[in-house]
Amino acid sequence: MGQLNTKDLLVQVMDSSSFLLRPWTVDEYYQMAKTGILQPDEKVELIAGQIIRNMTPQGSFHAAAITRTNRLLNQPVQPRFLVRSQLPIQLDNRSEPEPDLALVKSDPLDYDDRHPKAEDVYLIIEIADSTLKTDLTLKKQVYAEAKIPDYWVLDLAKRQLYVYRQPTEEGYQQEQILSERQSIAPLFFPDFQVKVGEMLKPMPVSENDG
Repeated sequence: MGQLNTKDLLVQVMDSSSFLLRPWTVDEYYQMAKTGILQPDEKVELIAGQIIRNMTPQGSFHAAAITRTNRLLNQPVQPRFLVRSQLPIQLDNRSEPEPDLALVKSDPLDYDDRHPKAEDVYLIIEIADSTLKTDLTLKKQVYAEAKIPDYWVLDLAKRQLYVYRQPTEEGYQQEQILSERQSIAPLFFPDFQVKVGEMLKPMPVSENDG
């Protein structure tokens, strides 16, 4: 049996019941960026007190889905809300994620003096390919605990939308999965219908369909 490397040993230690990770605060997170511990080009988020690095480059499939969804949301319903893409939302002192898309309350200064807080959020949308497991577990729980009222996860591979509502400390009490043929409206804007399929890459039309 070969000698374990540092990474393997660290995993073993972290799995032990006596080991606890020290959670970071939002203030400490920003201090690390200010002092250069976190580099400006690092793709990181503070989730439940832990700094999580996104190691997967954003592919065109993911980026295009964000663009499509952003365009759908930026229709003539404003200024009822602002659409923010991959920008910080301060949920509490331990979590400041940067969701792919968020509908937040309109602000006269466009949040120039602060990031939106949990109570400013109408809807959070995560576009999921390689991040699906995290979006449906860790992030879902963090958003529920922060009382985010409406949370959607667009599954690019299965071409479906997970919708979570009625947040509690234990998690979301209402869950549903919509196919690409279905439509849904944000919880706070029931007159604003969004087709799931329009957030996804168009499927090629077969000769039989023509």
